[in-house]
Amino acid sequence: MSTLLNGIAKKNFAVFGRAGMDMFADPIGTKSEDAEVFRSDLGGSSANICAGLCKLGARSALVTSVSDDAVGRFCLNRLQHYGVDTRYVRKVAGEYRTSLAIYESCIDDFQNVIYRNNAADFQVTTEDMEQVDYASFGAVISAGTVFAAEPSRSATFLAFEKARAAGLPVIFDIDYRPYSWPSPEVAADVLSRAGETSDMIVGNDEEFGFMAGGIEKGLDKARVLATEGRVVVYKMGHEGAITFVDGTEIRTGIYPVTAIKPNGAGDSFMAGLLAGLADGRSWKDAVLRGSACASIVVSQPGCAPAMPTTDQLEAFLATQAGAKQT
Repeated sequence: MSTLLNGIAKKNFAVFGRAGMDMFADPIGTKSEDAEVFRSDLGGSSANICAGLCKLGARSALVTSVSDDAVGRFCLNRLQHYGVDTRYVRKVAGEYRTSLAIYESCIDDFQNVIYRNNAADFQVTTEDMEQVDYASFGAVISAGTVFAAEPSRSATFLAFEKARAAGLPVIFDIDYRPYSWPSPEVAADVLSRAGETSDMIVGNDEEFGFMAGGIEKGLDKARVLATEGRVVVYKMGHEGAITFVDGTEIRTGIYPVTAIKPNGAGDSFMAGLLAGLADGRSWKDAVLRGSACASIVVSQPGCAPAMPTTDQLEAFLATQAGAKQT
């Protein structure tokens, strides 16, 4: 446990996973097929986590690949705009493409169309991971999508080994996206292996249920993983979260808001949670700050641009009587 918290306290994270371009219909409430104007910004789970961490006063470096084209350069520019270290972002030529997500700011019949054919981020190699200066970071974070295909799967497992050899804790966001995997069976096996080699696992009830072979088994799966000093954060949507740490179960609620979209919440939760722990807050307080960040993001358009700064987070919390327990 001390290794995990000491690493997080350094406020400097290497993050494995994808960056993408988000395009969201404008104004709020407009359906994508009816839109005449789309706003654009940074997207992709790991890139969002990076941006969220930087906006909350931490440092982050993204380790990924992007296409060597205008969209890839757009993502690099936006990463740098948010203060993310891009030295480990490699451009790949050929027919590989950076992910594109097209969505809208509305809850009813929400649509998120994702283009990931020949995804550039799957082209991260073992050579890329060997070039990372692990000793310069306090902890590594990985989203589960990196394990969906080769060569990034083997490359990221190697990165986990190198992080451990350097004394860094491994933080794993399950981030299960069915469309990225060859089969559910492969996904369950690989994601379980990744979880077992991590120090901290964050996921929702559906993701743990998927790994366990049924959503009704998800909570038991989380409890099993929360052994040998491992921390597990089991998210349950509007029902809040259960954090398994040091043999205890900490239950926390949510901050109700008027949501305009569902996406980006998990990425912001992770950033808020880790930034809270890095500031020396208790597990309960850090999880609640993650929940507050998630609420902020779903109430605003976009993902990376909706991630709160520390001042914005404090201002939001000042308006809340407390998290709602269900």
